Amino acid sequence: MSNPRRKTKMHAAARPHRRPGGAPGVAPRPHAREGRGVTKREAILAAALEEFSAAGFAAARLDDVARRAGVAKGTIYLYFRDKEALFQELVRSIISPLVSAIESAPMAELPFPVLAERIIDLFVREVYGTRRRDIIRLMIAEGPRFPKLAEFYYREVVERIIVALRALLTRAVERGEVHHAALARFPQLLMAPGLVAIVWSGLFERFAPLDVEALMRAHLEILLDQRSAS
Repeated sequence: MSNPRRKTKMHAAARPHRRPGGAPGVAPRPHAREGRGVTKREAILAAALEEFSAAGFAAARLDDVARRAGVAKGTIYLYFRDKEALFQELVRSIISPLVSAIESAPMAELPFPVLAERIIDLFVREVYGTRRRDIIRLMIAEGPRFPKLAEFYYREVVERIIVALRALLTRAVERGEVHHAALARFPQLLMAPGLVAIVWSGLFERFAPLDVEALMRAHLEILLDQRSAS
């Protein structure tokens, strides 16, 4: 004789999960929800880069970031505490990985002229030729008005690059590849034309386009006392 309670339990177990609204379906898997969260976070970061580049940090509004990202403004606060935290994460996600790659690259044994050429190629390809340039331009323009952001960018990016370059330049001086010890004391000299190029691109590019790679190579020749017939 069949047990009615057992049948009831079996039928209940066999019923499909119903989504809200009564439609039968499969319950969302946790990793699917996580994937959507990552996608929203990336969309917010991409929208923030667009908005900060267009309006500047001071004038940028989270309402406009949300509109660009296609999310509600409240969704931004699920991932970022405020506008400053959003900008900081933008730097961490876009620029910091490049800095880490420079720090960890096995470059110490390369002759310095070869190493310097690689640094130029890296800057032109991965900074000047990408949206990373917009973040640096933003820091140059608005850093003085937002000292906490400037300090964060210095600690997260500038200081680490200076330390890495100083170590490489010190070895180059010891090997006799660089004749001016001042370069090791002031690695900013090696970085200077890149910053000039970024400022120039924002102000004067439409009047007089600048060959950034040629500028940086000419600067390197001067620093290394190399003579060129061109």
